[in-house]
Amino acid sequence: MNFSQLPKIELHCHLDGSVRPQTVLALANEQGIKLPTEQLDALAAMMQVPETCKDLVEYLKRFDLPLQVMQTQAGLSRVAYELAQDAAAEQVRYIEVRFAPLLHLEQGLTMQQAIAAVLEGLSQAERDFAIHTNVIICAMRNAPLETGFATLEAGKPFIGKGLVAFDLAGREDLGFAKDYIELCQQAKQAGYRLTVHAGETGYAQNVIDAIELLGAERIGHGVFAVDDEHALALLKKHKVAVEVCPTSNLHTKAFPSLSAHPVASFVRQGLEVNVSTDNRTVSNTNMSIELTQIDTTFDLSEQEYSAIYRASVAASFASQAVKDELLTLHP
Repeated sequence: MNFSQLPKIELHCHLDGSVRPQTVLALANEQGIKLPTEQLDALAAMMQVPETCKDLVEYLKRFDLPLQVMQTQAGLSRVAYELAQDAAAEQVRYIEVRFAPLLHLEQGLTMQQAIAAVLEGLSQAERDFAIHTNVIICAMRNAPLETGFATLEAGKPFIGKGLVAFDLAGREDLGFAKDYIELCQQAKQAGYRLTVHAGETGYAQNVIDAIELLGAERIGHGVFAVDDEHALALLKKHKVAVEVCPTSNLHTKAFPSLSAHPVASFVRQGLEVNVSTDNRTVSNTNMSIELTQIDTTFDLSEQEYSAIYRASVAASFASQAVKDELLTLHP
């Protein structure tokens, strides 16, 4: 299949992991920030994960450089706009962009200003390109718990105005969910939809906890549910979609090769599966690359791609009107 021309849905894409290297260079010059290099190729290499990456912790270090230039409203709006532009260029017709407002406060922005800036950039992209967008805000598990509550509060005025969901992201420790029960309850009460990073780095129990303790509607990654019958049963029973990001999982050494990855197994077992990039720049990928590699490795049928597309639309946090439109694009 020629995935570059097919409509696509991306539900798991981090803003700070999907910044154009040339934009980092331009924003650094505008903002008077000294970069380690002004050579574009060298800069791009610093923003992409190396083949020698050992694990998720090392992978996450690749976000440090783009975050330096994402501390102003103008910088955030530009990065958000360009991400939607890049996605639209490869026929992504709906994208949910996630980011942690906490990480954009170093030059005096408030969390609300950071959220507003991202929404502004995406809103302009919707006017300019054939794409629908929404925002997910993340609480960081490696930050104090109170920052999660502050993030939740900051987003409240924007719920239903381009901001749709709340996420827990960052380092994944076994049993993390018990610390976030109250936070996730408050998020749902406030009107957020809920997706949670879980089962990315070896713990099927975290997938179980995210569903049973936190009420997650979707699971970010979730790949280590593959050998756990209870986790798989919960995903099926509650129709909790997994946001699968294969290239990223290879980079974090979750799996040694794509052939060992459970994405095709999940689809063929009847799970609700969305395929996404996670981080377009850090993993040097896009949606067409992800789907083409899955097709090449697992011989994805047209019916299986249609199942992925339909499941992605259903699992999205888009309005019903947008969902109806998306379903007309790919029968």
